[in-house]
Parts: sequence; structure tokens; C-alpha cells
Amino acid sequence: MIYQKELTLPRFSRGFHIITDFIEDVVSKSNIKTGTANIFLKHTSASLSINENADPSVRDDFESFFNDIADNKPYYIHTYEGSDDMPAHIKSSLLSTSLTIPVTNGRLNLGTWQGIYLGEHRDFGGSRKIVVTVYGE
Repeated sequence: MIYQKELTLPRFSRGFHIITDFIEDVVSKSNIKTGTANIFLKHTSASLSINENADPSVRDDFESFFNDIADNKPYYIHTYEGSDDMPAHIKSSLLSTSLTIPVTNGRLNLGTWQGIYLGEHRDFGGSRKIVVTVYGE
């Protein structure tokens, strides 16, 4: 069986945000007990990743690290949409725009301290669209 749903997330500020509950809601509505969930972000200036879900300082450190390696480079040519645009594309490419996670007993089979992050890399990114496809039985 295959179940697919497109979500429109609320607007998030620049930084890393846990969106696990949004994805879990779709997985539970799929009625698929065993399989996989593919999560795909339909944007080039935001990202998805899995990491620490308990201590918010991890997300702050992620933001600091990626800003350090990608922001404010004098050689960027692509600045049509603002100075945060090219850094956002680079961060998106480094982190990815899709995840595949096992589904077990109708839930995402994440580790105890794992959560799904949306990396919002633009100062004013707006709402983001995510397609969740759950495969299984």
C-alpha cells in the first residue's frame, strides 16, 4: 500500500526546528504498520535532517556552524534574492531535502533522542511544503 500527503508547514524563523510531530501525524493517518516513510522538502533554500530532539542548544549550534561555513562569502555571485539566498542553497545541498525512515507499528522508528529538523536557511523563508509518502503494509 502507498499513502501520500503534501503538508504546508507554518512559517518558521531562520534556524533549525523540530517537525517530527507533523510527519508522525501523516504516518499515523496512513494506517501503514510496517514499511518506510519518505519525506521530501519542495524547496532549495531549506533542508531536512535527523538529530538531537531533547536539548535545543544542539539546534542553536547547528545554526552557528552552518552560518560559519556558508554565510557572507565575498565571492558569491547569486545574490538576486538577497544576501541570505546563496548561503541557503549551499546549506540545503549540504544537509539534503529528503529523508527515508523505517515505519514500525505504525510509527516512525526513530531513536530515543532523534527528531526531524527543518532547517530554515532564509531570513524570510515563508511556509514550506513537504511531501510525505509512506510505503508498506
